[in-house]
Amino acid sequence: MKNPERSFTRRIDLTSLQLFVAVCELGSIGRAAEREFIAASAVSKRLAELEAAVNTPLLYRHSRGVTLTPAGENLLHHARSVLFGLEKMQGELSEYADGVRGHIRIHANISAIVQFLPEDLGAFVAQQGQVKIDLEEHLSTAVIRAVREGAADVGVCHFTVADTGDGPLQSLPYREDRLVLVVPQRHRLASLAQCHFDAALDYDIVGLHAGSSVSLAMQRAAARAGRSLRQRIQVTGLDAMVRMIDNGLGIGVLPDRAFALMGGVGAVKAVALQDEWARRELRLVARDFSALPPATRMLVEHLTTPAAALAAAA
Repeated sequence: MKNPERSFTRRIDLTSLQLFVAVCELGSIGRAAEREFIAASAVSKRLAELEAAVNTPLLYRHSRGVTLTPAGENLLHHARSVLFGLEKMQGELSEYADGVRGHIRIHANISAIVQFLPEDLGAFVAQQGQVKIDLEEHLSTAVIRAVREGAADVGVCHFTVADTGDGPLQSLPYREDRLVLVVPQRHRLASLAQCHFDAALDYDIVGLHAGSSVSLAMQRAAARAGRSLRQRIQVTGLDAMVRMIDNGLGIGVLPDRAFALMGGVGAVKAVALQDEWARRELRLVARDFSALPPATRMLVEHLTTPAAALAAAA
């Protein structure tokens, strides 16, 4: 008969998990005991108790050491996640002892990170020096998922993506950007001041990874035109995209301010896109803005003030 979940958690202790991970990494109970400064018999006892707690063998024991059973491989994965989470928790809590008064977790897409967040977050930290910010770059869809699952307090992504998915999320306006077509200066389209995206469908495209909001918008535009997208090269960064375009490997679409910030990267030109979808809105998303920690609410207020928008556009 299996133990109830509460009983199981009580029978698993962190020391046993640490010793189990050490044995797995070194492939030997003896070597693990030496590294952890504990008797080998004590390590064996801990492992036996762990196997009894999960009611299945975790290790194959042989004369040359130990190897993992399938159950042991699964436990190793979870044990590392648990121990990493505890180390991260300890690190964050120790920062409060050092004077940190707030910890903000933000996930944002590449457009927000390249175009707006450096200045906005820099200004906020200058005002609130004792607040720690953890920022991670993800696709807009992943940003939404992180906020929904609680892995991030606030997300920054494009509204058309933020408005999809299961369960309600709150959102606030953050910034607007406009997509431009980037071409080599000697390209046939370089003579144009503006054009529709349909004009780009005759050429090879250098794009971001398939799940990015820009790639999805281009794919939808091509489908509406009854054409296929000739995306030959995919990169993960806007600077890499521009360098590929500069070297004649295709043309690409990226936000106008991002292109302006990369001025001087290659002999390329930006052509304004006339399509309605080329004007986009970045929004802040959260499960409940009113329930955010005080430091995070302060950041949201900072990011949504008109003064911050004017400073970012300057």
